[in-house]
Amino acid sequence: MSSGIKSFKIKRNFLTIPFFKKKKRFLTFIMSLFTIALLVHPYPVLAAWFGFFIAGYSAIANDSIQTIGTFISSNQNKKWWVLWLFISTIFFLTVFYSWIVFDGDVSHQRLMNKGFETSPTDFHFLQIAAPIFLLILTRAKMPVSTTFLLLSSFATTGTAIGKVLFKSVGGYFLSFFIAFVIYLLISKYTKKWFTGTPAKGWTIAQWMVSGMLWSIWLQQDAANIAVFLPRSLSGIEFTLFSGFIILGLGVLLYMKGGKIQKIVTEKSEVTDPRFVTIIDGIYAIILFYFKLYNKVPMSTTWVFLGLLAGRELAMSITRTGKKSKTKTSIMILRDASFALFGLIVSIAIATSVNPNIDIKKIPNQFIGQYHKFIDRVF
Repeated sequence: MSSGIKSFKIKRNFLTIPFFKKKKRFLTFIMSLFTIALLVHPYPVLAAWFGFFIAGYSAIANDSIQTIGTFISSNQNKKWWVLWLFISTIFFLTVFYSWIVFDGDVSHQRLMNKGFETSPTDFHFLQIAAPIFLLILTRAKMPVSTTFLLLSSFATTGTAIGKVLFKSVGGYFLSFFIAFVIYLLISKYTKKWFTGTPAKGWTIAQWMVSGMLWSIWLQQDAANIAVFLPRSLSGIEFTLFSGFIILGLGVLLYMKGGKIQKIVTEKSEVTDPRFVTIIDGIYAIILFYFKLYNKVPMSTTWVFLGLLAGRELAMSITRTGKKSKTKTSIMILRDASFALFGLIVSIAIATSVNPNIDIKKIPNQFIGQYHKFIDRVF
């Protein structure tokens, strides 16, 4: 009996250590969200907005490394609210333009693509739970595809998933190749030229390029959080949509990007505005190309990870980065494995939610998209 009491005291004291207290609070918060999701999912309006609220923060928190991650890391000396005003203004103008031009649609017509064009009228529990899983993965510093994890559960056909998968995987390899070639050519020169304190013109250029990237990214990924809502938002709905995201951006910037920001800060030369301008400029051009290519949603996370992978590998080969080729390869494989894990989870959720999606057909649909791409190129 005394040994049982002793073990209970040890366990209780163990959980009072600050690290485990924080974990305990987070687990309690997550369990509360799952409970609410279970209660509200039978009620379409409540489910839609609850899903949006969780997705709105979790998606931007996880995807922040792609767009405002480098912006945060290179502006550590700026007050958080200055960055918030800049980022929030661009967000509002981007989604407001889409809302006006496309008759209430805030996704820049990404949700008008076949398979996503219908607003959800009822919700499966897993559709509402998906953004909660994303919160957990973000807390674990795992850069997963929010497009796959959130959007795929609303796909009405397997073909839609095949299209998203092909465009995303293609984006990874294209960005990897482009970044690898560019940095293989310029990394020695930038290392030599970009020394000392950067001129103010570089900071201005970096803010302009980062703002452009943020806007282009929103035109791709706003669909991931708007998928829960009606395809055409009323004035009140748009105000609630934009107001909540702006509030979430404030929290994110106050926290300096959160734990997942480490995915950016561990990379080479991401605090100098000169290097960041080049990174964001290349990324913005690639995303803009895919925006023009077609309206199919895609995983911008995969594009960004491909960009960083190509860049880091080229810099390790030219010996201008912080890591050896071995450590760089391990980092690339780790980031890719996280993205693959997110893909597996998202497909599992999508097939559980929608019995019409046959997981066995997805590889064939992927190959079909490949053949269409080859015919289009040649």
